[in-house]
Amino acid sequence: MHKRAFSKRNMFCLALAALAAAGWHYGIDTAIWAEYREDLVYLGGRHLYLVGVSMALALAVGLPSGILLSRPRLRGSAESWMQIFNIGNTLPPMAVLALAMVVVGIGDAPAITALFLASLLPIVRNAYAGLAGLPPALLEAADAIGMTPRQRLWRVELPNALPVILSGVRVALALNVGTAPLAFLIGASSYGELIFPGIYLNKHTALLLGAGATALLALALDQAVALAGRLAAARGMG
Repeated sequence: MHKRAFSKRNMFCLALAALAAAGWHYGIDTAIWAEYREDLVYLGGRHLYLVGVSMALALAVGLPSGILLSRPRLRGSAESWMQIFNIGNTLPPMAVLALAMVVVGIGDAPAITALFLASLLPIVRNAYAGLAGLPPALLEAADAIGMTPRQRLWRVELPNALPVILSGVRVALALNVGTAPLAFLIGASSYGELIFPGIYLNKHTALLLGAGATALLALALDQAVALAGRLAAARGMG
């Protein structure tokens, strides 16, 4: 927990440092913000679109898969199945993007496909680990009071595994947000439109603004997921 908190503080400090460095070195004043404000807002929306759609797909596939693999009949072969979900992580992000572009084309579709594949494994693995690692006594107690398998899953297993599941979601989200700028290279809009031209054209203000905005977005989404987890834990799974 302390390591996670330390990492979040580091991310926040790095983002603020990037923005502060840009402001200090290049004198970001009203004119500079006026120049980049529309780009930051528009590209932020496009970045969120890529992240939101790909994460929604990863959750829709990853959570049920992790639940299925945690069932006793599949638990013995779970690691073999994990290799299928690991396809997006065995190759470098650029290679996954390139392969997606070859198969799907250019634009948002290959970017979403690549981000989906990159986000899948942490969600599946943590859902599996959280559910498979529950104490047997807890499950036996649920069976002893007459719960059906569905009731046991929703009222006992998922609430108790939620912290581990959310850790996987947060890891996947950080990977997703950090990889999304690369989508610029295959024709999808994101903060990469500030970062990469900033590198190529030696425009350090655009580079630092794009990198800082990406880091702040990752931090904000991470905190939103953490808050949702606390609310879900407080209210129960139903």
